Formats: sequence, structure tokens, C-alpha cells
Amino acid sequence: MSVLVYTESEQGNFKKTALEVASYAKAIANQLSTTVTALTFNTSNTDTLSNYGVDKILNIENDKLNNFSAKAYASAIAQAAKHENATVVILSSSLNSKYIAPVTSIALDAAMVSNVVELPSNTSPFTIKTSSFTNKAFAINELTSNIKVLGLSKNAFGLVEAKTNPVTETFSPTFQDSDFNVILKSVDNASDKVTIADAEIVVSGGRGLKGPENWGMIEELADVLGAATACSKPVSDLGWRPHSEHVGQTGKPVASNLYIAIGISGAIQHLAGINASKVKVVINTDPEAPFFKAADYGIVGDAFEVVPQLIEKLKAFKAQNN
Repeated sequence: MSVLVYTESEQGNFKKTALEVASYAKAIANQLSTTVTALTFNTSNTDTLSNYGVDKILNIENDKLNNFSAKAYASAIAQAAKHENATVVILSSSLNSKYIAPVTSIALDAAMVSNVVELPSNTSPFTIKTSSFTNKAFAINELTSNIKVLGLSKNAFGLVEAKTNPVTETFSPTFQDSDFNVILKSVDNASDKVTIADAEIVVSGGRGLKGPENWGMIEELADVLGAATACSKPVSDLGWRPHSEHVGQTGKPVASNLYIAIGISGAIQHLAGINASKVKVVINTDPEAPFFKAADYGIVGDAFEVVPQLIEKLKAFKAQNN
């Protein structure tokens, strides 16, 4: 018996979410008095996992898996779970994992919950808390199946170091031709230094910036903070910014530690997509903008006056503290 973790990677490097789910898996393994097995896909440098409680690594090397296929990845995870006799399978709540998890749960005849925010409050019966209604409510779930598939919300647990000396094995699952019947035509890579999915801080702009020629201000603030840049749906629809930067209910969900919204009114769809962020800062000229009701901190003012001053103060602060 073990806890199995799917560790997401990109171009051979682990995403931050992979290390978070490994940390979370270690905590659950301690509750269950068992070990953690990590499943990796075409990842040569697996040493990082030894810092986050992984006891065993199953590494798959298969060129067909260089391009994401939910059916193929789910099949591999299910086979690994059976191989390890895993009773708990943990994934992140990333977009890819949300495709994988239901297919995996069907293959394993397992109960599945996504948006997990805490460790199980009880392991017999297995009772776990999840967020719902775009983080406006919580649900307490009791899972009665033998195997459980859990999707951990981003930043819900954090990174917790636990040194181990994992054993690495090559794992070769079998696939059907039908596992690869979705063909990848192209990939639109975001150009940010920091991706929205992995960012601790996100700086987002809306129509209040008046045009794409003013986006340098957003990028400069993001650069000072080591943040990713994002935008509202109208901005991406107007072609000011690429769709890869659109955050919200119909774009990319954001669960950053700090979300700064500049010139964004705060439509309900936008708020639904960023509501999981821990601290929300809003800069807007309209004191009645809906976003202020959701904000932790709000500045009523012209972004073209406020943001340059903020950048200047942050640069001075960094210079004094380096």
C-alpha cells in the first residue's frame, strides 16, 4: 500500500505544483503509516523529489507522452496505482490534471474529489474538505471507496521539505492506440518569465489601461515583483494581450499569494477565476467598481499615477534590502 503522486513537468522540469502535491502526499502517508511513490513522465532530473518526502520514483520514458494526452496519462497513472497497490492517488488541480483525474478514477473504480484544501480530518472514514462555488463555500466529503483520487488546490498546502533517499525504477505501462486519438496541432507558449500557473504573484490589467501601448507599466511592475502578467477577458478579446494571459472563469484560474488588479472593474466571471488568491489588491478610478468588494486592499486612483509611484517605491525598497 502506498500514496501515489502524479508529478507534472514541462520540458523535463517539475512544476511547482508537482512539489506541492508531493509535500501533501507525504503528510497523508504519515497519517496512513505508509510511503509515497511519485510517477514521472520523461523527466531525467528527479533529484528534486528527494527534498519533498518521496520514497520511490516510477519514471516513464516514452516519446509518445511528450505531447499531453489525458487518456494516455490517466491510463499510465491507473496502471502505476495498481502496480504500487496505492489506495490514494494525488494530482494537482491544474487544467491538465482536471482532465486526467476523472478518467483515472473510472479506471480504478475510485471516488474522486477536486479542489482539496486540507489534509483529511479523518482517515476512517476518509473525510476531506474541498472548496466549491468558486471558493465561496466548502464541502466536507466522506469517501467510502477503497481507492481515492484527490485533486489538490494550488497553494492550499505549500511546499514542505522532507529529505528522503528515493529508489528510482523505470516503469513501462502498456497503451492502446485509442489512448492517442487526440492529435496536438500546435502549442501557444506564454512569453512571460513567470507563468501564470506557477506564479506566486500576478499583476493583471484591464480596459482601464486604455490600450496595448500602455502595457509596459504592467510588465515593469511584474518584473520588479517577480510576477506573471495577466489580463481580463475584454483585453484579450480586443487583441491587446494574448489569450494565454486571460484569467477568470472562462480563462485561466489563479490561486496566487498576491493578485494585483489594475484597471479591472471586477465582473463576476473574473472574480470567480481569481477568488482563490490569498491577497487581492485593486487599483481603479471608480470607487464603485465591484472588485473593491472582493479586495483585501484597494486604491481609488488613476493607474497612470499610482503604478509608477508603486514601481518607484518597490525599486527603492529592494535597493535598500539587497
